[in-house]
Amino acid sequence: MVTLTDTTSVQGLENKVALVTGATSGIGRAAALALGRNGASVVVAGRRGAEGKETVEQIEQTGSDAIFVRTDVTDESAVEHLVDRAVESYDGLDIAVNNAGNVGRPGPLEGLTDEDWEYTLDANLRGVWLSLKYELPAMRENGGGTIINTASEFGHVGAENFGAYAAAKHGVVALTRVAALEGATDDIRVNAVSPGIVLTPMTEGVFGGAEAVREQTAANHPLGRIADPEEIAEAIVWLGSDAASFVSGEALRIDGGKAAR
Repeated sequence: MVTLTDTTSVQGLENKVALVTGATSGIGRAAALALGRNGASVVVAGRRGAEGKETVEQIEQTGSDAIFVRTDVTDESAVEHLVDRAVESYDGLDIAVNNAGNVGRPGPLEGLTDEDWEYTLDANLRGVWLSLKYELPAMRENGGGTIINTASEFGHVGAENFGAYAAAKHGVVALTRVAALEGATDDIRVNAVSPGIVLTPMTEGVFGGAEAVREQTAANHPLGRIADPEEIAEAIVWLGSDAASFVSGEALRIDGGKAAR
């Protein structure tokens, strides 16, 4: 297991304002903590109040400021309120990490219902679109910024029994590229991360526990293991920093070498 929770990246993000959706656990919480360790003030967004407040407390322990805003990214008024609250609280928005999502409802294509499809697409694709809809003008008003969307390795390949999820994540990659083009003249960079299997509460729920995740999926990656959330978070911090100042429209695959096959 790789743990990076006590490290600080070389890129300082002091005086930056970062917003992270789905920050109550997993990759989102790791990203929020990593941004806070690097000096950013963090707006923590998610549906679960207790877990969101825990994330805020952990960020504050690093010496950075943070607030929690309860948000369902499938609710347009809630997303608008979230971005407004970030701007009002910290006088701007510099970094946004659109991470909220779920694994959807797996199953063969012919077995999916309209409800299954909408449930998966709403959380994983519509939520990203709504976030972009309000983040882009806020960053334009702020003189620029950077957005990182959480896609998936399934945003680049097919995945049996995960048709709705793969379609949503392919859509996230497409939205990332479109937003990168639309934001470029306003100094707004938009990228995505496309993780392989990561040890999170979501994947534990799918596979039946941490050991089951490792046993069933580690061999899928040439490095012979799965990722920890902190490893994805470090890539998000880099994409959000000036070190990646000429990177936009990219979907960075963080999959232990699987893309090389």
